[in-house]
Amino acid sequence: MTTAAQTKTVQIYRVYISATPEAIWEAITNPEWTRKYGYRGIAEYDLRPGGKYRALANADMQAAGMPEVVVDGEVLEADPPRKLVQTWRFLWDEEIAAEGPTRVTFDIEEDDVGVTRVTVTHEMENAPRTEEQITSAARITEGGGGWTLILSDLKTLLETGKSFGE
Repeated sequence: MTTAAQTKTVQIYRVYISATPEAIWEAITNPEWTRKYGYRGIAEYDLRPGGKYRALANADMQAAGMPEVVVDGEVLEADPPRKLVQTWRFLWDEEIAAEGPTRVTFDIEEDDVGVTRVTVTHEMENAPRTEEQITSAARITEGGGGWTLILSDLKTLLETGKSFGE
């Protein structure tokens, strides 16, 4: 009898941003902000435990063959502006969607020197395709960048008023 190996991968990303926790929370959870950085998708949150989360593909992503909803999930905990815990499931093909939901935690903490530390912890138990996408070093136009791209562009936008490529 053969059994599949159980795997649990946890990826942790941290960035320091010269912005308030409130500004960062707003940029993570407000669709008017999420369309300005990273992959420029539109995030929709119902910010209560059990509330739904969806990331919608922008027009360019849809033109490239992505479905309208590229990620879905559920809000597990929302403590504005300090902590957001949610599930996360990619939906652009049946194989990656079948891996089921993973868990993402945003910890937002003001530091003693006037900056805010943002830590994203992504737990990807038995989700190798999801892990591959999250950690991809491929070019952005090929779907690479993952959380490193998103957090870097978020920092750039909040500190300069412009995101990558503007």
